Amino acid sequence: MGDYIREQRESAQVSLRQLARSAGVSNPYLSQIERGMKKPSAEILQQIAKGLRISAETLYVRAGILDEGFRGDGGDVVAAVLADPAIGDRHKRVLVDVYESFRAEHASATAVPAKKAATKRAATKKAATKKAATKKAATTSRRKSS
Repeated sequence: MGDYIREQRESAQVSLRQLARSAGVSNPYLSQIERGMKKPSAEILQQIAKGLRISAETLYVRAGILDEGFRGDGGDVVAAVLADPAIGDRHKRVLVDVYESFRAEHASATAVPAKKAATKRAATKKAATKKAATKKAATTSRRKSS
């Protein structure tokens, strides 16, 4: 995590002091984060991301606060929860987990009716094909007997 922040800071050509000032943290604290001695909170990560002009979600993923696969839809909600200074880190993780479980439940609930509808269409098509084949066989047999 710290190495990644240092790489981003260096590639943006921002000094440690400049980033610390823009992120609202002390130079020693930012140095400790970069060296892996301190684990920053979600709020600090957001401030660092803002100072580096990168996505806060990128840092959240690197820090293990946010799952890699969760980017995209719902990211604004997760970012808002993680950025809220009135909620502690443990509660933020719980809220994000609950949110992810609700999204997964909704996705599976909407997938089931779609699967049932597809199965029903296939069964209807199969029955119609069977009915047409039976009708054709009956017509053919009547013609032969005439």
